[in-house]
Amino acid sequence: MKLPLLFRKHFLCIVLLTLSFMSCRKVAKTEETSPKESSVQDRVAPRKELSQAFKDYWYSGTAEITSYTLEQARYGEMRGGEAVLIYVTEPFLADKQVKADRTASSNIPVLKLNTTKKFLTGIYPYSIMTSTFYPVHDNGHAIKISNSVQEWCGHVYAQLNNREKFDIMSHSYFESEADQEFQLEKALLEDELWNKIRVDPNSLPTGTIQIIPSLEYVRLNHKELRAYEASATLTNKGTMNNYIISYPELDRTLEINFSSHFPYTIENWSETAPSGFGPGAKQLTTRATKIKTLNTPYWQENHNSDLFLRDSLGLR
Repeated sequence: MKLPLLFRKHFLCIVLLTLSFMSCRKVAKTEETSPKESSVQDRVAPRKELSQAFKDYWYSGTAEITSYTLEQARYGEMRGGEAVLIYVTEPFLADKQVKADRTASSNIPVLKLNTTKKFLTGIYPYSIMTSTFYPVHDNGHAIKISNSVQEWCGHVYAQLNNREKFDIMSHSYFESEADQEFQLEKALLEDELWNKIRVDPNSLPTGTIQIIPSLEYVRLNHKELRAYEASATLTNKGTMNNYIISYPELDRTLEINFSSHFPYTIENWSETAPSGFGPGAKQLTTRATKIKTLNTPYWQENHNSDLFLRDSLGLR
């Protein structure tokens, strides 16, 4: 027996609506149970709470700029120059691993350190910059580190991205280094220790540990970028803390002296290692000594009338 035409139309509409509803519920369920997009935040330890002093100092709308006189060992001789440490907090995108353009709950707050060095080797200049982005909650490795070295022979660039492993990209004008992309198992990064000092020096690692040396050191000395065994000590000397890292295989020692009280300003550092190449390279010590610190929004101070601020920092 045939159903009336009107009834058949109503029945068909009900069936279609039911299927549509079931389909929507299925999609919603799939979205709820699907794994989250992989990000740095998914793979770090619980966040450490920030002190009020930290918030007041690092979120005041300024950056901390500190200048240093530099005695740089290069090619077996000492060179005069300047170094600057620029610390500032920024919002960071976990997956793109760049500074965020807008506020979002998924942003990672980082303490960024830009380290710059300038010195002369005879007729030609060196310019070095390292950028390290470290989570202010001290709950994981640096999210990203980049380093560039420019001099008249050419320039090199290296970048480390913290993902499932450390993803490394490196470009050099030397044939033996050339263009490289590879991964490293995660280990402590020397470059991130300079940020960790400013966030929570009490959590600095000590004892015998595996450390990946700074990108600057690896590039300047043409060493393999990997973890090396090192020993680290942290000693309090009244108003100053002394942090020493020694790499036996590299015959290299890094010593950082910083204030034992917040905001743990870095007063000076030294690095002793062979200067030059080959078995006859002699040990020399690079030293940086603090000149002056300014807390200022430097990104706004880009007019000729702001040049006097460089004089305040003792920079040429």
